[in-house]
Amino acid sequence: MPPLPTLGYCTNVHAGANLDETRANLQKHALRVKQLYSPDAPMGIGLWLSAASARELVQTKQVDAFAGWLRDQGLLPYTFNGFPYGDFHQQVVKHRVYHPTWWDADRLAYTLQLIDILHALLPAGEEGSISTLPIGWGQPCPDREQNQLAAAQLKQVAHYLHDLEQRTGRLIYICIEPEPGCVFSLADDAIHFFQWNLFRGEDEEIVRRHIRLCHDVCHAAVMFEDQDDVLRRYQDAGIEVGKIQVSAALRMDLNALERPTAASIPLNDLSSFNEPRYLHQTSVRRVNEEGIDEDVFYEDLHLALAGESQLLQENLRQGRSLGEWRIHFHVPIYQQELGRLSSTQEQIGQCLQAAWEYSNCRHYEVETYAWTVLPKELRPAELADGIATELKWFKELWLNS
Repeated sequence: MPPLPTLGYCTNVHAGANLDETRANLQKHALRVKQLYSPDAPMGIGLWLSAASARELVQTKQVDAFAGWLRDQGLLPYTFNGFPYGDFHQQVVKHRVYHPTWWDADRLAYTLQLIDILHALLPAGEEGSISTLPIGWGQPCPDREQNQLAAAQLKQVAHYLHDLEQRTGRLIYICIEPEPGCVFSLADDAIHFFQWNLFRGEDEEIVRRHIRLCHDVCHAAVMFEDQDDVLRRYQDAGIEVGKIQVSAALRMDLNALERPTAASIPLNDLSSFNEPRYLHQTSVRRVNEEGIDEDVFYEDLHLALAGESQLLQENLRQGRSLGEWRIHFHVPIYQQELGRLSSTQEQIGQCLQAAWEYSNCRHYEVETYAWTVLPKELRPAELADGIATELKWFKELWLNS
């Protein structure tokens, strides 16, 4: 077992589209989490700054003061979440979170600004990471020109980071985060893009050092990808995993029902997670009308509920396997059972074992951003209590694995 890595939680769980709100949330929530989880030592945070907050921080020349405040409070911003660009807690986010894409100049400008801020916030000798979106949403599929432009902008970031390291000794890397339904939905999508769009050229060594992947445990689980297989294939392709987001997906495993009946199928329970703010991509592994096993992907939970109900009832009547659903809804990582539903919590331990064997990843980040849209019975009385419990649970898992 390697030493405990740099660990924190992602602050995109807190609403905060401007700098004042960001600081207020850190003051109210992050310091309380630290008090509960790490009262006597600095605590890592995966800092989320919206594009507006990042611009304000730079334009008002508050970066150094912000760095001093974080240091005084014992908060270490070792990683940034550079995925959500705008207000991640507006009434409806859905597909908006995938804009701007990586072929858009605004995405490049935002990422370069985050690099400058992270460099200024990090203590001397610390390396940093920034996770970012997997190019864009997958439909419509980007054309060749868009892929080439995205690759060119990512290479520009790699050279910017290379120059920074040459000048200052600071190592920072961008970590592209595959997500269901996006240009990178599966490990093979990411590998193909890296090999065909990023690794061809005289700057391959620079790109390999500064452009990496962010592996989200929940995302791989939703796509029924084996954690060990994914991380092994990344290593085989020579792609570094710079950051692992520790997360669990919502699961409805109907094959686990001993004597399934219409009443025992928890569709109503699942419907309570069908909330309007975030996209909840859903994969269903089941038997189709011809009696053949298959996986079906829906870009949101309400589409899966509408599309699968009739076949589910037919399979129940025919005595066929009812299958398993995995939903992109980040649920608390310390909860395996969620009433009549469950989570993919066991995948976290599988990911740890694979990461130790196939990567040198140093940055782990608990990312349960959906606390405020969980069914009320699953929400803690105080948000900080839930976050601190997650950090304690993961630390214990690491130490006992």
